[in-house]
Amino acid sequence: MNEQTLSMRLERVAAHVPAGARLADIGSDHGYLPVALMLRGHIEAAVAGEAALTPFRSAERKVRKNGLDDRISVRLADGLEAIEPQDRISTISLCGMGGEKIREILERGKHRLSGRERLVLQPNVREGTLREWLMENGYRILCEELLEENEFTYEIIVAERCTAVAYSPQELYFGPLLMQQRSPAFLAKWGLNLKRKRRVMAHFARARQAVPQEKAREVAMQVRWIEQLLA
Repeated sequence: MNEQTLSMRLERVAAHVPAGARLADIGSDHGYLPVALMLRGHIEAAVAGEAALTPFRSAERKVRKNGLDDRISVRLADGLEAIEPQDRISTISLCGMGGEKIREILERGKHRLSGRERLVLQPNVREGTLREWLMENGYRILCEELLEENEFTYEIIVAERCTAVAYSPQELYFGPLLMQQRSPAFLAKWGLNLKRKRRVMAHFARARQAVPQEKAREVAMQVRWIEQLLA
């Protein structure tokens, strides 16, 4: 992967960034996404935010090498602290982190959000807790996408602020739009998860030490949900 050729995962993220957007890519991982989109003439301006020094320096070099210093601002900052009001950001991307981490970044940086931004999120795990934050903060899920790359399954969630939205616990867990689409990759993912959850329950039954009842109930409930989904 380089600034000319993105991974399939980042290409699908890029597809959800509107043309002419002012992008803030948080946790920018060497700046691949904003640099690629700028070189394609797809976005107007960008902020590449990084909390770690090594990828921050790498993004700086990549931006400088491509002569984009005046179009992409690379900032060493924690989460949404990379964004300033004068940036007039219209799209925020957070990719390649756990759902809980993305949720934490959004919650800590809520004061940086105008409410007019599109959120393009690619959590690696724990997508449900991220959907829960979106619902609680008035964001409607516009698009959900599931893709497989290098033997991993990734989800992309695109959301924008609305007046009010409500999702069921099952919709938060599986994804409201993914549940409707029921793609082969989606069904395969949850078929595999069902086997894993059943193994966990069998382990609980054999465990010498008592498993917390709340945890056991949670896994049993998830097994029921998955069985109903796949029935």
